Amino acid sequence: MEIMTISQISPDQVIFWQWKFITLNATLVYTWLVMAILIIISWLVTRNLSDSIHCTRWQNFLEVVISTIRGEINEISKGEAGHYLPFVGTLFLFIAVANLLAVVPGYVPPTSSLTTTFALAICVFIAVPIYGIAKQGLKEYIKEYFRPTFIFFPFHVMGELSRTLALTVRLFGNIMSHEKVIAILLSVTPFFFPIVMQALGLLIGLIQAYIFSILAMVYIASATQTHEEGHEKTEK
Repeated sequence: MEIMTISQISPDQVIFWQWKFITLNATLVYTWLVMAILIIISWLVTRNLSDSIHCTRWQNFLEVVISTIRGEINEISKGEAGHYLPFVGTLFLFIAVANLLAVVPGYVPPTSSLTTTFALAICVFIAVPIYGIAKQGLKEYIKEYFRPTFIFFPFHVMGELSRTLALTVRLFGNIMSHEKVIAILLSVTPFFFPIVMQALGLLIGLIQAYIFSILAMVYIASATQTHEEGHEKTEK
């Protein structure tokens, strides 16, 4: 197993185990760790749910988180939060937990890997047409790519691809740059400044989770609402 150094750019470079073409790097291990933590916490919190006012603190906390996410989605989707909550909520919780665990010594956020951020962006890229087609139907959804004329089809496609690239680079750049700044400060001033930057990094991690999930919801809502408006105009 290779030892992680501050000069390394990505957790992809930290190899824990390798056999022929199978490689187990830090990105995979820490991604699985985040997934396991989310699954275990979800199971522990939801196994004894109560509808009374005397519920556990964990249930209260979970309800606050879900209510907050639902409220943000409602504002964007015009009251259809229940339809999008599982996907957008999962994106937010995964990115938030992955970033918050950065306080654990030896842990590197998988979101500082370009492969992870690209995978998350691909999920959004796939979800947008799925929600759009589910809302309006395949025919109406495809028609939007040829409006106002068929000449605009390649521009619509380029727009979808550029959004995916923007989501990938935005999250990766912010998380990776924070990790590198912390590493540099640790080598120069190993006491006060790294602590301040670490605290600031936790806030940045939450903000990045919020921005990513909100942008995902905006893209999905834009697809469904645009096609719905186009369908209404066609009927008129």
